[in-house]
Amino acid sequence: MPETTPRGLTGLAFGGDYNPEQWPESVWREDVRLMREAGVTLVSVGIFSWALLEPSPGEHDFGWLDRVLDLLHENGVRADLGTPTVVPPAWFYRAHPDALPVTAGGVRLAFGSRGAICHSNAAYRAAAADITTRLAERYAGHPALAMWHVHNEYGVPVSACYCDSCAAHFRRWLEREYGGVDAVNEAWGTAFWGQRYAGFEEIDPPRLTPTVGNPAQALDYRRFADATMRENFTAERDILHRLSPGVPVTTNFMTALSQCDSVDYWAWGREVDLVTNDHYLITDGRRTHVNLAMAADLTRSVAGGAPWLLLEHSTSGVNWQPRNPAKAPGQMARNSLAHVARGSDGAMFFQWRQSRRGAEKFHSAMLPHGGTDTRVWREVVELGASVDALAPLGGTRTEADVAVLWDWNSWWAQNLDWRPSEDHDARERADAFYEALYDRHLTVDFARPEADLSRYPLVVVPALYLMTKAAGDNLRAYVENGGTLVVSYFSGIVDEHDAVHEGPYPGALRDVLGLTVEEFSPLPAGERVRLTGPGGPELDADVWTEFVVPRGAETVWTYADGLTAGRPAVTRHRLGEGTAWYVSTRLGAEGLDAVLGRAVGDTPLAPRADLPRDVEVVRRTGEPGTFLFAINHTAADAQVPLDTPGTELLTGERAMGRLAVPAGAVRVVRLDG
Repeated sequence: MPETTPRGLTGLAFGGDYNPEQWPESVWREDVRLMREAGVTLVSVGIFSWALLEPSPGEHDFGWLDRVLDLLHENGVRADLGTPTVVPPAWFYRAHPDALPVTAGGVRLAFGSRGAICHSNAAYRAAAADITTRLAERYAGHPALAMWHVHNEYGVPVSACYCDSCAAHFRRWLEREYGGVDAVNEAWGTAFWGQRYAGFEEIDPPRLTPTVGNPAQALDYRRFADATMRENFTAERDILHRLSPGVPVTTNFMTALSQCDSVDYWAWGREVDLVTNDHYLITDGRRTHVNLAMAADLTRSVAGGAPWLLLEHSTSGVNWQPRNPAKAPGQMARNSLAHVARGSDGAMFFQWRQSRRGAEKFHSAMLPHGGTDTRVWREVVELGASVDALAPLGGTRTEADVAVLWDWNSWWAQNLDWRPSEDHDARERADAFYEALYDRHLTVDFARPEADLSRYPLVVVPALYLMTKAAGDNLRAYVENGGTLVVSYFSGIVDEHDAVHEGPYPGALRDVLGLTVEEFSPLPAGERVRLTGPGGPELDADVWTEFVVPRGAETVWTYADGLTAGRPAVTRHRLGEGTAWYVSTRLGAEGLDAVLGRAVGDTPLAPRADLPRDVEVVRRTGEPGTFLFAINHTAADAQVPLDTPGTELLTGERAMGRLAVPAGAVRVVRLDG
């Protein structure tokens, strides 16, 4: 079995991307001196260095990297060594212009940014394998090497290419997946609009067409593009495993639902030795700490519940949003330790020293332009000490209360053209349901629709348009065996080929929900409807309504107005030992809380009304013991009840009865016993 923890790292990881090639060599010794001061234990090196390592075809210069790695080792800093295959050199593109990706509209993108790669290109694949081999042969035994870092953020900014090489590769992929062209015709429904193919050679990528193209073809191309990137990753990984055994291999994910939609991380999580993630706050007015928690929970879930590593986030503001505010004092530590609470065995940043040139020169860093006499630097040093104090919890696992189902294939399918309403957004529903669970202080695991769900008393399906029959059967068995299920509208509608399930909506979920849907009735922009329920609050909704027909389910809330007035809006179905709830409209925060409150009442989950809003309480457990994180995102001091006394690791104080958590602070208690 491959190693899954960074080699030679005794505590949690703390550090960031280190790009010494941007600076004269005279600066390097100052860098490592300050790394020691800050408590840095791990840095990522060489990710964008192909042009320096191979300045011309077949000519290599490893001397500068030798000196960097030696210097890091001398100063007790370990290296996450990159294969620089995200940016081939300019000379490579001059020799192989066909390695640049082509858009669906036929435009070939140019060199001068990053990630401009056709992943089907044979010359790129050969060159990537060669530079990876040379790095592994040279550095496999280097004492600074902790792990390998392949490529960088696959799928960002380009995931799919539509060139002739990709067309040929796509045909081979289809033949491998389907066997014959008749099976493709059946899966894609090519009888519609006369799209039937007589042979694989007639099939092209879903390039720009006069009107909407075949959605099943577009969905398969998303799968193909993802699989092609993954082929390139595994090719490099296998070289590294062969030449550098015992050293884990990773690539940095971007699991935040708002940041990367081109990668099926369920599939990728099975291919890396250690799941790592990059996360940046989207400062659009929402509660950013909730999105952070969601991204961390999803990353941990992709890792199968095992510890993972936050490989990049920002010390303060970023530079690529329309407006890039600085983080408030203390926010960097809260953000970092919230990731640790939810399973990360460390906190890493982009980047160590803030760049003076290039596109990201205004992106914050551990060592900012202002140097060491800055708030950011002082907070970095303080955080380094905190991460060091948390070393005992390395390898423990975060405890989850409930599960949310998520599937990238469903997201891809739902986001194709010509759906009932452009206002319905699967990611928005996932965000909304997650936030409602977060506000009930429930820690979430994300799960694949076919996964074993038996350990969760509550499973939420916020928007799963594409659902296989196997997934539907899995959810029925979950409820029959005592689980509580909450399903949002427009779920279970199509199969894996984007074909509507036979029979009435909601297809794969009819039986478990005990109802059918005669017709979708999306609302015009700005229109709202009211829901009324016996003895319950009146709820407000928008975007979507449905003509629901109970077939065993009881009506809990009813539409009070609109086309569906008098029809069921929220239902509850007793099935076997469990219950299944259905929400046929888009509820706001209050409405979701009301429905989830009723659903939680069907479970053994204990209420947590004694915890203040925006104060996170999360547990990590394992062989060393149980660690309780309390993270106060508010401007007021908070009190968190403790059932078991313990020692607070950041202050060394004893805690019992109630844990005081100052405004904006984090406390981590190692519970006794």
